[in-house]
Amino acid sequence: MASNQQTRPGIGELAKDSASGRIGVVMGEIGGRVQMRPIRGGREWDAMPGGVVALSAREELSERLGARNGNSGAGL
Repeated sequence: MASNQQTRPGIGELAKDSASGRIGVVMGEIGGRVQMRPIRGGREWDAMPGGVVALSAREELSERLGARNGNSGAGL
């Protein structure tokens, strides 16, 4: 039987910070906040745990493909 409850994404997973609308990789949790980092790298930001939601399979594929295409010109 499938559950209707969503679980918060774990470390290393892509997620959306619904408060800011930003998508990033979950890096950890400190002091009651979730640390997230942009998929292409960069500065981490803090998000409220209740606002961090998992991406749909389509959203995740789109984000990963965009990051891959964005890095292709840099030889990565």
